[in-house]
Amino acid sequence: MSRQTQAIIHADAILSNFKLLAELALTSRSMAVVKADAYGHGAVNVSRILQHVSPRFAVAIIEEAIALREAGITAPIVVLEGAHQAKECAMAASHGCILVMHNQAQLEWMLACPEDRRPTIWLKADSGMHRLGFVLNTLPSIVKQYASLITQDTVLVTHLACADDTSNDFTQKQLSAFLQIATQLALPVSIANSPATIEWPQSRGDWNRLGIAVYGGQPNTANVALAPTMTLRSSIIALRDVPKGESVGYGQNWVAQKDSRIATVGIGYADGYPRHCPNGTPVAVNGERAVLAGRVSMDMITIDVTHISNVNIGDRVELWGENVPINEVAEAADSIDYELLTRVSARVPRIVKYR
Repeated sequence: MSRQTQAIIHADAILSNFKLLAELALTSRSMAVVKADAYGHGAVNVSRILQHVSPRFAVAIIEEAIALREAGITAPIVVLEGAHQAKECAMAASHGCILVMHNQAQLEWMLACPEDRRPTIWLKADSGMHRLGFVLNTLPSIVKQYASLITQDTVLVTHLACADDTSNDFTQKQLSAFLQIATQLALPVSIANSPATIEWPQSRGDWNRLGIAVYGGQPNTANVALAPTMTLRSSIIALRDVPKGESVGYGQNWVAQKDSRIATVGIGYADGYPRHCPNGTPVAVNGERAVLAGRVSMDMITIDVTHISNVNIGDRVELWGENVPINEVAEAADSIDYELLTRVSARVPRIVKYR
C-alpha cells in the first residue's frame, strides 16, 4: 500500500470504553451498537473486538446483520428499524436476529410468517421523539391484539431525544411517561443510549444500547474519561513556498498574509474528510498543530506549516485522533462527530491495532 491515508482503529480503546460504560449500569445488560459500519470503524472489526464482552449487538437494518453473520459473528443481533419488507421476518429468524416492531404493518407481517419461522420481537414505543414507534397509550391494546407474538424475550424499547442535554427536562418527561406504560405492561425495557447511560441513571433498564460513546464520543457534561478510538491520518505528498499575497486552492479563499510554507496532504472529501472545513481547521503534523489553508478538494487538502521546522514529504498528518480531538474538527465543519466518523469512505483502509 503506497498511499498513507488510513483510519487506525484502536481496539484497546474500544474495549475500555465499552467496559467503562457497562460498569455504570451493573444491574443492566449493555450491547454495542454497530450500525453504520460501527460508526465508520468497521462493524466486523468492532464486533470481533467486543464479542466476548457485548452479549448482543445492535444494527439499523437486516443487511448489516447478515454481513456480521457472514463474518462469523454469532451473538444475537437486534435490528433497530425492524423489517422493511414482509420477507425480512423469516430472514431475521434464520439469521438469529431480533426485530424491533414500530408499526402495525410489521406486526401483521409477523402474523403472516409461519410460526416456526418467526424471530423474537421487541416493541418500539414513541415516548415523544416522534420518529418511530407506537403511541404510548395505544400499547396496551397493541400488546393484547398481538399477544401471540409476545414472548418472555420481548422488550419494550424507546429512544430519548435530548439525553445529551441535562438541562432539558424533556428527558424526564419521556422517562416518566414511558416507565408508566412499561410498568403496566410488565415488560423488560431498553431506554438508554450512550448519553442516557452516562447522565440519566433512571434510564438504565434491562438493556442499554451503547453507541457513540463506545467510539470515544461523549456529551459535553459527561463525567467519564472515554478514549478516542479512531485516528484518521495521511501524509504530506508535496511542499511549496507561497509568497505573501498569493492564494492556495480552489476559489482563492486562502491568501498568504506572509511568505508561507504550504504542505499538500493526500486526503480529501472523497475519503470522508469534511468539505466544509474552513481555513484554520486544526490538524497535526508529526504531533505538532497546524491548520487548513485553502478549500478541501476531492483527494487533497493544503495546510500551513510555516511555523513547523523540518517538515518533509512523507511526514505523517493526523486529521483527528489523540492530538486533534474529532469534536474540534466537527465544530469547525458545523457538524458532529457521528457524521465525521460514519462518512470516512471505503477507500480509506481501517487498520486495527492493539497496544
